[in-house]
Amino acid sequence: MKVAILAGGLGTRLSEETTIKPKPMVEIGGKPILWHIMNIYAAYGFTEFVIALGYKGEIIKDYFLNYRFRSRSLTVDLRSGETILHNSNMEENWNVHMIDTGMETQTGGRIKQVAQYIGNEPFMLTYGDGVSNINISQLLEFHRTHGRLATLTAVRPPARFGQMILDGDRVTQFEEKPQIGEGWINGGFFVLQPEISRYIKDDQTLWEHEPLEQLAIEGQLGAYRHDNFWYCMDTLRDVNLLDKFWRDGNAPWKIWD
Repeated sequence: MKVAILAGGLGTRLSEETTIKPKPMVEIGGKPILWHIMNIYAAYGFTEFVIALGYKGEIIKDYFLNYRFRSRSLTVDLRSGETILHNSNMEENWNVHMIDTGMETQTGGRIKQVAQYIGNEPFMLTYGDGVSNINISQLLEFHRTHGRLATLTAVRPPARFGQMILDGDRVTQFEEKPQIGEGWINGGFFVLQPEISRYIKDDQTLWEHEPLEQLAIEGQLGAYRHDNFWYCMDTLRDVNLLDKFWRDGNAPWKIWD
């Protein structure tokens, strides 16, 4: 089963980074968040990716075109141009399709475009800015068991602010952004049947509006509840927090070796 990733948005709330690169290429622990997302799927054996490109998509293309060179030692003969890779056994046995879906295309339009490359088969989909310790195998089994056209992952977002634990009028503890019950939201990590394309009108369709709303009305949208770690990288503060998790060796989404 292929995994589609939406990687074409402007990322305006993270302009400190996205003036020079697309949001999925913002680095966490020295690696683009896109790499982290792909590793979540690869940990469950899903290694064929279809990436919907838009804003600064050439940077994502360059990253994967030069992936083997970036991640290995090498020798270059400047006279002949011959390049020799050292220790060239690749850990990432991935097949990556990069599809230009347009600068101004909305999320629904990007999904419809990449669906043409996936063909008449179910596929998984997520956004290029969210990480989680979700169990992909359980998500897929949930989708297959319930038999709907679409399944999204429902998550409880972290609190916007940290919270204090009080004992009477005494503060006993601070907690940084706990995962608490603020209501369920769409956390991405979809499983979709190919028929969902007919719910998307054109390039200007927002997937999160008419298509999902119509699927819900028809009883064709399932919700797989994930009440463990999930985090969306929207601001520089989010980048710094995720980076600290990684560098401290305490990244909850790192489910691979």
